[in-house]
Amino acid sequence: MKLPETGILLRIFIGESDVYKGRTLYEAIVMRARELHMAGATVIRGIMGFGANSRIHTTKLLTLSEDLPIIIEFVDTEDKINLLMPFLDEVVKEGLITKETVNVIKYIHNKKIT
Repeated sequence: MKLPETGILLRIFIGESDVYKGRTLYEAIVMRARELHMAGATVIRGIMGFGANSRIHTTKLLTLSEDLPIIIEFVDTEDKINLLMPFLDEVVKEGLITKETVNVIKYIHNKKIT
C-alpha cells in the first residue's frame, strides 16, 4: 500500500472499559478499520488521564482504575478515514475524536502476509 506524502491522523480517545456488542470498543474499532483495508492502527493504553467528567483514571496501586485511557491512532488518506467515520459516530458514545493533516515521511511493509 502506498500513502501520499500528506495523510490524515485520526485519534480516538475512549475508556478501556467501553464496549460494543460484547467486545472492547477499541477492538471493534480496529477490526472495522481492518475490514475497510485501512493502512494500519495502533492502540495505546494510557497510564493516567481524565476526560470531560474530570474523574482521574490511573494505574497507581492504591487507586487502580479499571477504566484506563485508550487512544486509537490511524494514519491514512482522507477518503479512508471518511469511510470509518459513520461507524465511529455510531459506536463512540463518550470520548474525543480528533483529525489532523500530517506529513507521511515513510510507510513501508513486508510484502509477506502472515
